[in-house]
Amino acid sequence: MAAFNPDFTIGVLGGGQLGRMLIQAGINLDLNFRVLDPDPQAPCAGLSRFTVGKLTDYQAVMDFGKDCDILTIEIENVNIRALADLEKAGKKVFPQPAVIELIQDKRVQKQFFADNQIPTAPFVLVNSREDVAGHPDFLPAVNKLGKEGYDGRGVQVIKTRADFSKAFDAPGLLEKWIPFQKEIAVIVSRNAGGEVSAYPAVEMVFHPEANLVEYLFSPAQLAESIASEAEAIARKVIARLDMVGLLAVEMFVTHNGEVLVNEVAPRPHNSGHQTIEGNVTSQYEQHLRAILGLPAGSTQLTAPSAMVNLLGEEGYAGNARYEGLGEVLKTAGVHVHLYGKKTTKPFRKMGHVTIVDADLNSLKKKANFVKETLKVKA
Repeated sequence: MAAFNPDFTIGVLGGGQLGRMLIQAGINLDLNFRVLDPDPQAPCAGLSRFTVGKLTDYQAVMDFGKDCDILTIEIENVNIRALADLEKAGKKVFPQPAVIELIQDKRVQKQFFADNQIPTAPFVLVNSREDVAGHPDFLPAVNKLGKEGYDGRGVQVIKTRADFSKAFDAPGLLEKWIPFQKEIAVIVSRNAGGEVSAYPAVEMVFHPEANLVEYLFSPAQLAESIASEAEAIARKVIARLDMVGLLAVEMFVTHNGEVLVNEVAPRPHNSGHQTIEGNVTSQYEQHLRAILGLPAGSTQLTAPSAMVNLLGEEGYAGNARYEGLGEVLKTAGVHVHLYGKKTTKPFRKMGHVTIVDADLNSLKKKANFVKETLKVKA
């Protein structure tokens, strides 16, 4: 392999917490970053050469990309046409624009699963609220917006005919509700040479109101056969996409042990935060290795781990303050990551806490202690 030269610029579309942690990982490799984000106070501001601009604006992305050697994303809602034109002009763009475009639309994403024999829940494509109401035989179901749904937004459960009024009056899909025993995720990476590496599956617990990951445990408590199947499916998805970068594959495990893909994200993901302390190589370093054409790092666990999302408390909005931080930091194996967001609001992702502990019962107790003790208020 040729000698590694870090003297080039990685452009990141999106200046949120994922970009922030990507930069933190890149510092160890002496990498240079530029970041584009519409918010001048985004978490990446001050950590890189920062440009204020709209991610979906063609000219803003083109102007930003011209001064970068490699372009990547930390959010999917970006201008695909600009990235495709930059790629044609010789810029390296990972994940590739065609992959981002496919994943941007859940309708296209689902059809990709069906066309490539990737197991997923039964679904039908719909264009309006009226279309949704035309499928009473599909209930109970989940109505998802095709585009621009993220962090729990753009998802509506339709249990009975009375719920049809809640359906989105826009293009989307109606997905059969799957009774599941666990929600899991497997993160995989792939470099330009086709080398694929997978992290052990993690088990996610979602907030009942915000539809956001509240906390997760790594590794997921699964039968070896199910864990192997989940990894094989994730590897198949990234290979069929022919994608370079990091891919989070969210899945359901049904009560009869079937593994079904829910959704995928072509970037570092909430389900991989714990890899910073819980695995030999963090998901952020792994993403950089993949897009730079470097060998994948070890995904081996250093210890069982848990991750607790720090969400803004209900009823509070304004300048953020953190109650219980001192008590949490006294606990062995606890690692606090605050995202640098100056203001809080209900359910806003303000940080996360990773806990590592060789004893699973102790790990769960500590995760619950963190959840109950560390609060983000104003």
